[in-house]
Amino acid sequence: MLRIAMLSMAHVHANGYAQAVVDHPEAEIVKIWEDDPGRGAAATERFGIPYETDLEAVVSSPDVDAVVVNAFTSQHPWVIKTAVKYGKHVFTEKALCVKTKDADEIVEAVNKSGIKFMISLPSRTRPETLFMKKVLDAGWLGDITFMRARVAHNAALDSWFHDGSAWFADEALAGGGALFDLGCHTVDVMRWFMGKPKSVVAKINNFSGAYPIDDNSVIVVEFESGALGVLDTSWVQRSGPNPMEIRGTKGYVGRDGGGLMLSSTDLQVEGIQGYIMPTRMGDALPMPMDQWISAILHGTDMTITVEDGRNLTEMLERAYQAARTGKEVKF
Repeated sequence: MLRIAMLSMAHVHANGYAQAVVDHPEAEIVKIWEDDPGRGAAATERFGIPYETDLEAVVSSPDVDAVVVNAFTSQHPWVIKTAVKYGKHVFTEKALCVKTKDADEIVEAVNKSGIKFMISLPSRTRPETLFMKKVLDAGWLGDITFMRARVAHNAALDSWFHDGSAWFADEALAGGGALFDLGCHTVDVMRWFMGKPKSVVAKINNFSGAYPIDDNSVIVVEFESGALGVLDTSWVQRSGPNPMEIRGTKGYVGRDGGGLMLSSTDLQVEGIQGYIMPTRMGDALPMPMDQWISAILHGTDMTITVEDGRNLTEMLERAYQAARTGKEVKF
């Protein structure tokens, strides 16, 4: 059995990750670290494990093989590097951290240690995302010229964050608001699809006034290839699909509320003209936590790396810099 310590229960997904460990046939929770007595007591009551307040004591324990990090994003560098120092495998909630400088230090520490590291970016495991990546890799769209994506919900409109989740609206703890939290998913996928970024401009603001943090944003990224990417992220949109589209010199692939569509001049050689709607896109990959546990116990491959987490932090940090200065920011 893989013996896991939960490092904080601050994140809204912490209980879900803990339950995933409990339900896994090859893993178990053996310790809980928490610096908040209320969260600690609640975790102890739910999972039957007494919580401890000394992080160093928890991660240095020989009874712990691996850790799951759900601390404030601002605490990630300290928590992750402490766990790595003691050779513990690390699973962490996104974002990796707030600053690229800290992300680079985490990458260096992880790579030197040889531990198994996973950041939770589940969009990379979904069939439609994997299909779009295969289309790009196959060259069916030719040279990529443009990508647009949207992700939004009504968190600020309906005041989702309070009590234990109030820290999501504290920039010092969370790093940012809607773009930093919810936008992680689309920012990461865009970076994965489009390659190295060259520069970014951004408008990031507070529309609702519900929280003292951004809840509405648009960023425009120019990539080294010359392609452009547009992302809009919001906590103040009531309904509607979260579309994603990619356009190139040979075609288009995209998804909205109605499914995924593909068009390519390469397919016309096979007698296929116009748009097609793929219905067999392949299976989903195992979820990030399942990949991580399997890699530790059985040496299987993982599809998400610590460098992916670093690249996500860099994209987010530069976008917020662009919004604060009102200027284009280079990478």
